[in-house]
Amino acid sequence: MGWITEAGSVKVITILSIILFACLLFAVPISKWAAVYFAVSMIGISLLTKGLKASFGRERPDLLEQYDGTGFSFPSGHTTGSAVFYGFMIYLVVISPLSKTVKWLINGLLILVILLISLSRVYLSVHYFTDILGGLALGFSWLLICIAALEIMLWRGRRKSLTK
Repeated sequence: MGWITEAGSVKVITILSIILFACLLFAVPISKWAAVYFAVSMIGISLLTKGLKASFGRERPDLLEQYDGTGFSFPSGHTTGSAVFYGFMIYLVVISPLSKTVKWLINGLLILVILLISLSRVYLSVHYFTDILGGLALGFSWLLICIAALEIMLWRGRRKSLTK
């Protein structure tokens, strides 16, 4: 579980986010706005999580610094970060030209990663189950807001280019 929880750590999510941002900006043939909205989603969830942790000030079950069990407990930062990062990857797979079978396989694995990271935090006794539920609700809500904003912006761009 230690390895699984590490896949949702600030260090790993930050490194993967920088790589994905660079790919979206320079390598992937989709709108550069996807990179911008991805950056907004990751920076935004970090700020939201930090703000809510400070506001609620909920103590952890047991502090285990070995598994990033420092600071306040609610909502789980590993969970919120994982929901947004891996959730954005799910979105990218959905809009990709891959076959339906491949999309289902990749997205199933990504959902499993999010759930395993979330549950690993309870298993390692660094969060309560409600911290995980709050983290999932916050992460997926923020992700949906960011993706909806991106899709609206892309739709307006397509609509504008059709009327010219």
